[in-house]
Amino acid sequence: MDENQQVSEPEEFVMSTVTGIHHVTCIAGDPQENVDFYTGVLGMRLVKKSVNQDVPDTYHLFYADGEAHPGADLTFFPWPTLPPVQKGVGLAVEVSLAIPKGSLEYWEDRLATAGVNSQEREVRHGEQAIRLSDPHGLELALVETADEREFTPWSQSPVPAPHQIRGLHAVRLWERDVAETASFLVETLGFAMVGEENGWRRYGINGGGSGRHLDIRPMPNESRGSWGTGGIHHVAWRVPDDAAELAVRERISAAKRRPTEVIDRFWFKSVYFLEPGGVLFEIATDGPGFTVDEDLATLGEHLVLPPWLEPHRREIEDALPPLAVRV
Repeated sequence: MDENQQVSEPEEFVMSTVTGIHHVTCIAGDPQENVDFYTGVLGMRLVKKSVNQDVPDTYHLFYADGEAHPGADLTFFPWPTLPPVQKGVGLAVEVSLAIPKGSLEYWEDRLATAGVNSQEREVRHGEQAIRLSDPHGLELALVETADEREFTPWSQSPVPAPHQIRGLHAVRLWERDVAETASFLVETLGFAMVGEENGWRRYGINGGGSGRHLDIRPMPNESRGSWGTGGIHHVAWRVPDDAAELAVRERISAAKRRPTEVIDRFWFKSVYFLEPGGVLFEIATDGPGFTVDEDLATLGEHLVLPPWLEPHRREIEDALPPLAVRV
């Protein structure tokens, strides 16, 4: 089908399956530098300090709002020995974070004071935005939005509550050929094309809006990208519960995208697959959430392991460098 064609799904299907972005997982360098930037400069809360469950000799760090709402999580695997990301097609290339309307001037001043290089303002679909990079090269954007968000301020953030990051706003992908990815997004996951601007095609889920869209740019002459520090590892999409996840997995399988079985990540359940252009996607349930094994007041203060890794705590802790939130 033509990538500009919109395919309507029954409202019940769309509302009961994918509802937006759940989290985005990236690759960092030094873990302490990562914590210092996301808590100290961007003012996000470290809501879970754990390990990569598949490679438990490295951290898995989760940043979000004060109550760790799904859709607010930006997460990192710190792998400082990896080479830098090779930007190219088949990768997500930028994460944008939602900030309240009218707060961009505050953020421009804050980033300048912190010595963070940021670009001049730009307008994306009527919203003011600034682009910046984190200490390890991850491309970010802060985008002003008036859209309603699930959000609770973090009381210990160095950023005043009226200016705090509200959550994940959007993700950008580079693709060699947009058509097949667009068809998959619309026909299998329930997205619709909602606009095109400056070479970027925007697709929205569940009506679109902050936290419910992604932008795709055709880059037919670019080489294939490869993971590395400063890159995005995968993009996870929200579903409300186990039943919805199984329903989406069945549709992904029918589209011959070869999804994994459901994997219990303890705080949510996950299914992984490659979308047609090669970007790693995940379907993740909203629950049970990060308070299933920690009190809300002390989220992120201690190393938390899923039950199956707990017997190996001593050797895991011995392999990890010390880490502190120094807000």
